[in-house]
Order: sequence, then C-alpha cells, then structure tokens
Amino acid sequence: MLRQHTLLLAFVFGVGAFFCAAQQAPTATPEKVSAALTQLDPYIRATLASTKVPGVAVAVIYNDQVLLLRGYGIRKVGDPAPVDPDTVFEIASFSKPITSTILASLVGEGKIHWDDKILDLNPNFQLSNPDTTKQITIRDFLSHRSGLATESGDLLEDLGYSRPDILYRMRYLPLPGVFRKSYAYSNFGYTTGAIAAAVKLGKPWETIADKQLYSRLGMTSTSSRFSDYEDRANKAALHVFLNGEPVNRFVREADAEAPAGGVSSSARDLAEWVRLQLNNGKWNGKQLIDATALDETHKPVICTSPIDPAKPDVCPGGTSYGLGWDVRTNGQGHTQLGHSGAFFQGAATAVYMVPDEHLGILVLTNSMPVGVPESICLHFLDLVHYGKPQREYLPLLGKVFAGMISGTQDASPDYAALTPPKTAAAAKPLNTYTGTYTNEYFGTLEVSVEDNRLILRLPPRGSYYELAPWDGDTFTYYFASENTGTGRRGAIFSPDKNEVLIEMLSPEHDAVFTRIPTPQ
Repeated sequence: MLRQHTLLLAFVFGVGAFFCAAQQAPTATPEKVSAALTQLDPYIRATLASTKVPGVAVAVIYNDQVLLLRGYGIRKVGDPAPVDPDTVFEIASFSKPITSTILASLVGEGKIHWDDKILDLNPNFQLSNPDTTKQITIRDFLSHRSGLATESGDLLEDLGYSRPDILYRMRYLPLPGVFRKSYAYSNFGYTTGAIAAAVKLGKPWETIADKQLYSRLGMTSTSSRFSDYEDRANKAALHVFLNGEPVNRFVREADAEAPAGGVSSSARDLAEWVRLQLNNGKWNGKQLIDATALDETHKPVICTSPIDPAKPDVCPGGTSYGLGWDVRTNGQGHTQLGHSGAFFQGAATAVYMVPDEHLGILVLTNSMPVGVPESICLHFLDLVHYGKPQREYLPLLGKVFAGMISGTQDASPDYAALTPPKTAAAAKPLNTYTGTYTNEYFGTLEVSVEDNRLILRLPPRGSYYELAPWDGDTFTYYFASENTGTGRRGAIFSPDKNEVLIEMLSPEHDAVFTRIPTPQ
C-alpha cells in the first residue's frame, strides 16, 4: 500500500532470489513439509514475543489440503479476545492478487480480456499522454507498467477524495515512466485497470468481487467494502508502535483503492483462495475459474528492478511482476509467487506460493509493518527446502521497514525552509495570507483567521488545521496519513506571488496553490 512498498517487495524477493540462486535443493515432499510445520509454531510464538506484534493468523496449504490454520495473540491491545482462523484483517496490498483472480474469472467467461484497451471499456478514461490513453490495457495497469509514478493518486486519497474523483484527476499527472518499459508500483493505476472492467459490466466493483469470487468460494468473511470490515465482531484492530509498545490509534478506510488495497479477509477464507490458486482454478472438484486465464496472472510481465535501465528485460535474480503477483524462480527452479501488504497505520500481511510444489503460506498481522509476515513465510519455505533457515530475515526486514517509516515523519527533507531556524523571522500580519487558493490537481483550499489564529482548510472536505508560525512566511501544521506518516508539515506562503506551497503534497504533483482574486 505504501508509496515505498514497491521497493520493499523488490527487496524481499531479491533477498530470496539471491540466496536461492546460490543453492539447489530437492522439491517439497510431505515429509519435509511436516517437519517444517513442527518447527514453524515455536518460531511464530518467538517472533510475536520479540516484536510485540499483538496478533497473527497463519495458514499453510499443501497438496490441496490446509495443513495449518491457526491464530496467535490478541485482536486488540487491552482486550483479551484472541485471534483465531476467522478473525478478519485488513489485508492492504495482498488485495492485488485477489483482484487479479476476480478479473481472471471475467476473462475466463469472455466478459473482458487482459489486453482490452481501457478507453474501450471506459470512454471517460484519460491520462496526460494521448498516445498512452489510446493504447493502455488492463494488463498494463495490473503489471504497473503504465508510466505513472508510484505515488499517483495516493495523496488525493489521503486528503479524502473519492475513487471517481481520484481516477478523474489522474489525467493531470505527468507520466515520468516509459510506457510498457518502466515499472512503478501504483495503487491507483492498479485500481484503474479493475474499475474499467466494472464500468464495462455496469456494476460496482464490490458487487463483482463478491459474485465472481467471494460467494463462489465460500469466503463469507471477505469483502471489498470497509463497512463490512467495521461491522465484523471478530476483527483485528490496527496497531502502531509508540515507545516500543503496540497502540491502537488509527482507522484505515481504503475503499477508494479497494481493488488495490481495500480487501478484508480471514486466514480461513484466504486459505481456500490459495487452494484455488494452487489447483489451477479448481476448488472442491469444480472448475471455478478458467485455468488459462488464471495462469496468465502468474506469468512475469515486467522486471521490477532491472540491472541496467537501458536493458529493462534483464532482471536480477529473475524478479518480475506479473498481474498482481511478484514472480521469480526459486532455487529449485520453480516459479515462486508472492505479495506483501502493509498499512503504516497498523497492518501487515504476506502470501507466498510455489505452484509446481502445490505449496503456499499466508500470514496476517495487526500491526504496522516490522517484517513479521514476510519473515514467517520465508522461514517456513527455507525449512521446507533446506531443512533449516538460511538467514535471519526478521532483523534484516525490520531495519528496512524502520527506515521507510522514519522517512515519512515530520517535514520533507527536500525543504530546507523546514529545518528548525536558528533565529526565526516574524510572520507578516495574518490577514496577509488569507484567501481561497486553487490547484488544478489537488483542488481548492481556504486560509482564514479565526480567534487570532491562522487556519488552513484542505480539500476536498475542508479539513481543519491550525497553522503555527515557523519562520517568516513558513507555517507548520500536524498531519497523519498512510503515505506521509505523522508529523509536522509545512505551508510555505509567497504573498507577493499570491501562492502557497503545501509541501507534503509535492511528491505527487506541483503543490503550489494560487490565490483567487477577491471580487471587488
């Protein structure tokens, strides 16, 4: 889910790819899987104890059987209710392979095709490049090769824009990547591909998801609507760490990007979905999804981190992205699929599968990402393939996540104006800064004076923030979101130009708002 999540996915898979490429081992056998399961339980318990992650749910699937389905810990700090196989978690970007499965069902039924052009499905679709607008397909968006930047649309979601507004406003964004050559993980690019199919069918995405997959597979605890998650009695809360202790502080509603990150589900439901994946679209003896359509989601489409940008098809360790899956070749020469999901506000998930070995594992947790789901998955696969762990994944991944999270705190380092001044200059009279300011992409904001305080109201909801003097025409306010973290943000005024820069929005688009002249 995160802006930096693309880097993490490449890193995690790269770790496995590097090590596995250096060793060979026999494929999975019932005996090895059984032995690995025996060692997995104490590892999970030790991992929870060392990280203080409140709860985790785990499922292991092998040869079309769910061999492990178990919950550990609690759903919410301060409440003794335990996590069990039916506890519902927000699964964040784990939603992406769920979505590609739903779309595969539609492809198998001939209702859409992977290479349908988005413009043919949705005549109102538009990107900033006319040629890309005409050519781009579902396959392009689901493999993150649209040319959009990674963060495209994320900050509009943070501000509170609805899905239709976000998808419409993305036409104002530049396309820094090379169409079909550059990989850039984009939540709203992915969402665009799925919603185009929904537009063609004339039904809400959430209804399609339930009809095409959840109800067919008996996934009664799974939904693409946040309200369904909220209504569950048995659900895992979100947790962040403050002073090393888990705290339930935030709520994450991801309906705007439901196909990319808004699914909620349980380990029991997702285990059935993994069975479907590993059995080529067949479940309990019935072919629910066309095998060829589903197999297409498992194929590599674009290299996630090429060795040389001039050679985008040369992938280190064979790490690529398919249609909603990270794809690589493991040390046994088999295709390994995986995907992580994470909300900095309190959720982390992962799924790994080796289809040739009919083996899969998924892990759901109720804390901000510290590397637990990936570490459990990779540890288990090492036990199966090598009989022992090949490295300590948790410390390695923990450092990566810690660096990502710390990078979102307080002001952007790109703005020297937000470095604490040694001697702060006085602000001008507050009414110097008041007015209505507009930006083509982000919308309209208001700055007013109330009770001798400068107040900022951000679009689209007019959310209220008190601006504190920082240095001259620079003011700060506090803002918490999935993509910008929690901390001090800057509003940098240029009264002579009738402009204000909202620095936290700058990574996505020109964040200068221009003051609208007051009618005389």
